Amino acid sequence: MTLVLHDDLFDAQFVRALAYTRSGGAEIGECVETARRITKTDGELWYREWLATAERAEQAAVASTAAGDSVSARDAYLRASNYYRTAGLFLMGTPVDDRLRSSAHKQTETFRAGAALLASPPEILGIPYEGTTLPGYFFRAGDAGDDTPRPTVILTNGYDGTVEELYFANAVAALERGYHVLAFDGPGQGSVILDQGIPFRPDWENVVSPVVDVAVARPEVDAERLVLIGWSFGGYTAPRAASGEHRLAACVADSGPYDLYDTVIARMPGVLAHQLPDGNRLMLSVLEKALESTMRKPSAGWALRRNLWVHGVDDPMAYVELAREYSMKGREHLVRCPTFVCRTAGDDISADARKLTEHLTCPTEFVEFGHDDDVTGHCEMTGRAVFHQRLYRWLDGVLAGR
Repeated sequence: MTLVLHDDLFDAQFVRALAYTRSGGAEIGECVETARRITKTDGELWYREWLATAERAEQAAVASTAAGDSVSARDAYLRASNYYRTAGLFLMGTPVDDRLRSSAHKQTETFRAGAALLASPPEILGIPYEGTTLPGYFFRAGDAGDDTPRPTVILTNGYDGTVEELYFANAVAALERGYHVLAFDGPGQGSVILDQGIPFRPDWENVVSPVVDVAVARPEVDAERLVLIGWSFGGYTAPRAASGEHRLAACVADSGPYDLYDTVIARMPGVLAHQLPDGNRLMLSVLEKALESTMRKPSAGWALRRNLWVHGVDDPMAYVELAREYSMKGREHLVRCPTFVCRTAGDDISADARKLTEHLTCPTEFVEFGHDDDVTGHCEMTGRAVFHQRLYRWLDGVLAGR
């Protein structure tokens, strides 16, 4: 069931924006009224209405700053950041729309303006990576100047999130529990794909290791209690990283695919999917035309348009082929640290998440959230607090003996 919007995907993205109310990234009324103005499944209308809401929130922040009300300014800037991110979602694809660039830059600008007014503002990082830098933030738990080593979570993202969104989705919950947080965007994500044009890569261990280097060099980070949390497609990249980066004390795979190729073909009609990769040419041509047709649809084609962009490929069949590289099959035994794997019932992206747990040889925990938990949606989007409760109960136990 949808909450406000009739289209499943549009409604899911509305819920995603709304989900950050608790962590300071949204106001219920602002989100609901914005969604009510989106009267059809139209990415242009979506952009205009969320942009208008973002601009009003930013204007409120500016007015509060002028009035000397830093608390209200902080809150409004942070909400504006989430709304600017939300505005650009359905513009993702190639060629890159200038409005996507603008909304993405505004979401970063307003986030930093709001975060600077937090009791403990984050440190903005440029993480050295293969001749360039990856954008990141270090959020300190506890009082400024307290360098007592603490457990630290590294947050890695999915296909269409940003490092700023990770603050609302996961960082606040970690900070409240006394964990430091290092959040970053890697290849294919956020400004790394938008501004640097660097696409995804499957060997995420080579992305995370430079991030771990930065983390363990900090005196306030307990290098023996370092945790990697990945959500959405990060539910694949996090365990993939843990299979090659062994300085991690624990790993979390939240709602990711076990094998991307299997996930992709599961969405195709069986009679066509069975022709891959080298089957009947006529049937493969039918499949290619069907995928190209789907890409033109405002809602149903969004994920495919986005996927081609972040992977740096030009056509759907090329994406299907490269999906084979993104798999944990045959690498499960390389993950040494305790690993928490979860999904929400009914989420097709993480349908095979349990298989990862079944093949891991390290200590594991598998949780499937569902209606009994009052949780629905990809990445437990209607119940992030429930997810965090289960995760940190497990994680505190894992780290207790270290």
